[in-house]
Amino acid sequence: MRFSCEKSILQSMINITSRTVAIKSSIPALEGLFLEATDRLEMTGYNSKTGIRAILPADIQEQGSIVLSARLFGEIVRRFPDDIVFIETQGETVTIRCGMSEFHIQGNNADEYPELPSVEYQNTITIAQKTLMSMINQTIFAVSHDDSRPIHTGELFELDNTGKLTIVAVDGYRLALRREEVKGGKPCSFVVPAAALSEVSKICSDSEELIEIVMGSRHIMFKTGNVTLISRRLEGDFLNYRNAIPQNNPISVIADRRMLISAIDRCSLIITEQQKSPLRCTLENHLLKLQTATAIGTAYDECMVASSGERLEIGFNNKYMLDALKAAPSDMLRLKLNSPVSPCVILPEEGRPENFVFMVLPVRLRAGV
Repeated sequence: MRFSCEKSILQSMINITSRTVAIKSSIPALEGLFLEATDRLEMTGYNSKTGIRAILPADIQEQGSIVLSARLFGEIVRRFPDDIVFIETQGETVTIRCGMSEFHIQGNNADEYPELPSVEYQNTITIAQKTLMSMINQTIFAVSHDDSRPIHTGELFELDNTGKLTIVAVDGYRLALRREEVKGGKPCSFVVPAAALSEVSKICSDSEELIEIVMGSRHIMFKTGNVTLISRRLEGDFLNYRNAIPQNNPISVIADRRMLISAIDRCSLIITEQQKSPLRCTLENHLLKLQTATAIGTAYDECMVASSGERLEIGFNNKYMLDALKAAPSDMLRLKLNSPVSPCVILPEEGRPENFVFMVLPVRLRAGV
């Protein structure tokens, strides 16, 4: 194999594909990047669950394939000057040159590298990259890390017959839902591991360029430009999120998102991993009073709100509430409440399209602060 490629392009693709390289594997080849030169140059990183394949513009002089240590290859290219990189293989010995620098390193036989799973085209959804990126980033905080329920370590994708795509994450303490209109596709639902979605959000650009989501029987493919990510699907019964979101919440609070975040942030200063405390919220007379108390001391803050309904005192995990508020894509929020033991539902301000729903479960308060 012999080819040359611009250093900046090569480094960019190494950074992207290395994200799915196995850190430690019983198959040594999976700890490397698979390079294949045919009529084009392809680079692949794979960890047996998720794989990323990128196509690079390169000048191919001789076809072939090799597996290179992702860490070492990446460090070599990163330190090269901005110039053309030349790569040539002789058996499993690889020569890498750029400017006056030259390396000779050992590669692995490409035959030892597992094939990326193939994805049958059962259904295809098309969506703007910036939209998908925001939908993932604004829900992934609520994904479960409990491996005893693997289905909830991923996010549910659900396309209805009106062309609306809903993405849902739950972890038993909170729920995050985002909904947007998409192009193409027939009604379907599937669950994608959060680890794969985290990489999908990184390969998306903040643009209106489209990304294809291809559903197969066991795998999901995200394809944009010259980069393709393939992930296995998670199987199981995902929470019936429609039934989980309460519909009868008589207490309504309209709050400025940034003001509420700032107030909770200040009250959280005396909460640590060792010194935990619920965030005590008291709603009365268009005022939301916030209090925390630990062995370090006490904190009090308040936030002006527009509220309807009776007085309420309720407690929350400060981090869970902050995660939801920071992810909410709206400056003014509507918080729907019912009782000290009922979830808080966070929605856009009244009159705005309900393209997101967040829910945070309360924690029981003890008497006093």
